[in-house]
Amino acid sequence: MNSVMKRHFGHFFHAGIWMLALALVFTSCSKQDLQPDLPDLPEPGSNHEFSLALVDDPIVDFMARYNVPGASVAISRNGKLVYAKGYGWADRESATPVDTSSLFRIASLSKFVTSVGIMTLIDKGQLNMNDKVFGPGSILGDEYGGAPYPQYITDITLRNVLQHEIGGWNNSSGDPAFQQPGLNARELIAWTIRNRPLTAAPGTKLDYSNLGYILLGRIIEKVSGKPYVEYIRQEIFDKVGIKNMQIAGGTLAERKPNEVKYYGQHGQNPYGYAAGVVPRLEACGGWIASAIDYLRMVVHVDGLPSPSDILSPATIEVMSTPSPNSVYACGIRISAVNKNWWHGGGLAGTRTWMVKASNGFAWTIFFNTRNTSDGFDNAVNELVWPAVNNASTNWPDIDMF
Repeated sequence: MNSVMKRHFGHFFHAGIWMLALALVFTSCSKQDLQPDLPDLPEPGSNHEFSLALVDDPIVDFMARYNVPGASVAISRNGKLVYAKGYGWADRESATPVDTSSLFRIASLSKFVTSVGIMTLIDKGQLNMNDKVFGPGSILGDEYGGAPYPQYITDITLRNVLQHEIGGWNNSSGDPAFQQPGLNARELIAWTIRNRPLTAAPGTKLDYSNLGYILLGRIIEKVSGKPYVEYIRQEIFDKVGIKNMQIAGGTLAERKPNEVKYYGQHGQNPYGYAAGVVPRLEACGGWIASAIDYLRMVVHVDGLPSPSDILSPATIEVMSTPSPNSVYACGIRISAVNKNWWHGGGLAGTRTWMVKASNGFAWTIFFNTRNTSDGFDNAVNELVWPAVNNASTNWPDIDMF
């Protein structure tokens, strides 16, 4: 880990653990798929005339170094969208460029969406962080199988699930979120309870769990009485002006309008997941979004004076307070030194990154490939910091939200 990474993010352990498990489900992609004979990259395209070399140059160099077809970045300053740009190809074969409205699979950045959904229910007094999840008197009761539950199941709290401290069901070996593709989300949870025993007491250690966030989606449905996607749209997207975020399909034929095409590297196949798996990820990794729309959500829950937040200050404090066992809070990681928020997302063919820095800047950057070589994730992190940490950067006095 380099010194810049340490300075900005503190302890960066576990940030890539889940990526290793996802790699187990990738299938192969030919060299011809990765490097077709194509025209030169288009000029970076934005929705305004302003161009900033401190942002553009590192991204363009990064894309060339890691064979990245397309990227999209959005940067806010004190709640205002001051920079947004698309780079490269949304679809190399059709020579369609990325623009600022291009949609990307955001993978684990979906977890923060789900966390915000849970926080709206906490704000309404319908949930508490210490609520038990399973068993008599709990949120879900006996919906996923009655007594006798396996060891530790009835000890799991809402806080444990949000902070990845269930005590198992992790992505380090045989991630249950990618198993049993014929089961729906509810059936998968019930199967996991009976077939994947927890290995530690809840609340004792970080165990990054995709299944845990699938479970949070079911908690939202139980408490709200609405389907997960409907609730998220009504309580988050509609309130902040997001219109195009939706759940991804798993195949190229299921690609949504204005969604980029994904390109695998190192044997990854973005469209090789078992049928139904990608949509089932939903609450843990299934959303597609533009970089601008995702950032639009972030600035409405960031605790800054403008724009108005959709959560109360007390609930934002709950959401952004990490566990004493790790840097993980609720759908986001928190820097131990400067309290920056950050999270990454990755599936075959996509890498995404979000930061809310303590200096008033926040940004999202999305790519339609993922390179698994050493240094790739550190390089993603380094792309925007030089511009936002430079006091002489000439940011435009605009708000493009």
